[in-house]
Amino acid sequence: MVRVPLTEAERERGERLGAVLRRARGARSMVEVAAAADISVETLRKIETGRIPTPAFFTVAAVADAVGLPLDDLRREIGDVSHTRLPKVG
Repeated sequence: MVRVPLTEAERERGERLGAVLRRARGARSMVEVAAAADISVETLRKIETGRIPTPAFFTVAAVADAVGLPLDDLRREIGDVSHTRLPKVG
């Protein structure tokens, strides 16, 4: 399977996601938050630095929950989410 290259907008959105989650983590250690989200510290580090610009939804939800950030707030902080590759239903 060939992976479709990410657009510049998708890369920027990944960087915004990482910045929001890093800010929400505050003074908590990466080890503490990664353990609470049941992911590796390296995965959290990659998300926070934008090196994983499109992490799985459930990973994002777990990290957001671990840092006490409601998903609606996360969505607002990230900004434009209208650029999606999924077809509209209905």
